[in-house]
Amino acid sequence: MALLKTIVGGVLLLTLTSALHTAYGLLRNYRTARKIGVPTRIILFDHVNPLWLVCDRAVLSFVKRLPFGLGDNSFTRYNFRGWEVPDRYYSHRDMGDAYILVSSKNIWLYVADPDTITDIWRRASEFPRDVSVTAILNIFGPNISTTQGQQWQKHRRVTASSFNDQNNALVWAESITVAHDMLRYWSTKPSLTTAADDLRTLSLHVMSRAGFGKSFKFQGHDERETLAEEDLSLSYKDSLKLILENCVIIFALGTNFLSIPYLPKKLRQLHKACTSFQNYMTQLYEEEKLLAAQGQSADRNFMTSLVRASQSSSFSGLTESEIYGNIFTFNFAGHDTTAHTFTFAIYFLSANPDVQDWLHEEINHVLGHRQPEEWQVLSDFPRLKRCLAVLYETLRLYTPVPTSKFVDSNVPLSIKVNNETLILPPKTMVVPSYASLQTDPKYWGDNSLEWKPSRFIKGAGLDSEQFMLPERGIFLPWSGGPRDCIGRKFSQVEFVAVMASLFRQWRVDPVLAAGETAEVAHKRILNVIEMDSAPVLLLQMLHPERVPLTWSRRQS
Repeated sequence: MALLKTIVGGVLLLTLTSALHTAYGLLRNYRTARKIGVPTRIILFDHVNPLWLVCDRAVLSFVKRLPFGLGDNSFTRYNFRGWEVPDRYYSHRDMGDAYILVSSKNIWLYVADPDTITDIWRRASEFPRDVSVTAILNIFGPNISTTQGQQWQKHRRVTASSFNDQNNALVWAESITVAHDMLRYWSTKPSLTTAADDLRTLSLHVMSRAGFGKSFKFQGHDERETLAEEDLSLSYKDSLKLILENCVIIFALGTNFLSIPYLPKKLRQLHKACTSFQNYMTQLYEEEKLLAAQGQSADRNFMTSLVRASQSSSFSGLTESEIYGNIFTFNFAGHDTTAHTFTFAIYFLSANPDVQDWLHEEINHVLGHRQPEEWQVLSDFPRLKRCLAVLYETLRLYTPVPTSKFVDSNVPLSIKVNNETLILPPKTMVVPSYASLQTDPKYWGDNSLEWKPSRFIKGAGLDSEQFMLPERGIFLPWSGGPRDCIGRKFSQVEFVAVMASLFRQWRVDPVLAAGETAEVAHKRILNVIEMDSAPVLLLQMLHPERVPLTWSRRQS
């Protein structure tokens, strides 16, 4: 009995000590934040707190149900991952172009002034990128997303050689081939609930070709279930898919822990996936080194480019683990982000048949009656402006990866927001408010919350139309400044090639529920996109299978 009392007392003391420490940190940070001179709101937990990440939505759902409006406060509005997406521009409309969220550990300054954002990009040495949130990508080695300073400069210099016109040509050709294979599978289905899963497969196939020079035959969701487990291509693809879906677990536990025998089955499978993917990269790395030593040519996939650039006397080369780290990062960035963006775009298009007609008109005008293998990235991609506009508009409303945060130095720094100088205490986290900047009516008009790809196209007549790039600092899906996304052109080429393939001769529509009109179905899809999208690892539609689609060939 005495032992039990001692244990209970110890737990209570530990809990009380933790609560007091948290309260002290919150009070200290709040007093510091108030001195900056902008509106300040308190959140109880950091968004990146590992324990809070697991339970944030469940807790907030309960709190919101409390009576007398107790659940309507800053805690429920701001204290969960991805709160920026439903909040859009409303907080900045109410509090101005700068406001603060403060927790017991951090002061987060959210900024929605384009001039301030571009100034921070210019002052990259004073406001280095916060890489703590990308450390999750260090599974196989240091890489361009997780390094800083001179190390990052080396990674950027070497990896930039991988993103070139030759690789874009590979991406273009593979995207067209796989998209047509996927379309043939989709067209056999009277009702399709696996679009998101199949789009992940498509992006994985394209990444495999661009990353490793390996092409695989597309199998739809139902077809893959019948394949033998020992199939080599399935093993590689499933390994990468399992790793990407469980990055948080791998990062939290570490690969050494996962190698312990007798762990639960899920963790053993995760360790097997890590080992399998590592072996796959090692095998291709050794093959490429041999080809390079023999002077044999190869197409410019990522593995080829990284190995040869690292061995070139013009570069300070990457180590083997750094090559693996960058290859994995490319797979992560080029697979999950693209797959989720494709999913959002397809469902938006299914709710907007007029935009499908608009795309179809351009695709036929540019590509004519040429066969898919005759389409050329250098001449055709720049002319498919409407296809590119669909990508930009989808990313404007649903950016899969939140814009990176910046950490200032160990001394106070100043920034200007609307010509007002703010003095930032050391270690203030500066966050570009991407969801606000990308939806604010003062930049995008009164229909800023509507999905309208035509907002990026100006001019009358297909041959006279111009693609209008957004003003600097108000469109952030690929970030900006020195550390902008190195794969921007890669993603654009892949997206445009897939759109051209899917909508040249086909259209997509929602499967109508009993007694439902097409107009009601279109509103239902838009509601699902808005209400059922949230971050898992990245922002995504959580249950797209709840809105079945159907593909049909156009009559003209």
